[in-house]
Amino acid sequence: MVFDGREAWALARLIEAGDKGITPLERPAPRWSAYVFKLRQAGLAIETIHQAHLGPFAGHHGRYVLRTPVRVLHEVAA
Repeated sequence: MVFDGREAWALARLIEAGDKGITPLERPAPRWSAYVFKLRQAGLAIETIHQAHLGPFAGHHGRYVLRTPVRVLHEVAA
């Protein structure tokens, strides 16, 4: 599989996060849900763990965890 742009960026962040996963609160980006959607469409298993958060803007967020074993063969810096 080949990924580029924001999907490649998001996949790299998911790989770095490992089993801990990552949230948009920890690594802000404009459209995390869209990047994850496209990666899932490509066949990657990405779990969404729903978590509550406190603070002045309390609510819920998703923690994304890559469940498909992935090996990067080639990376090109932009």
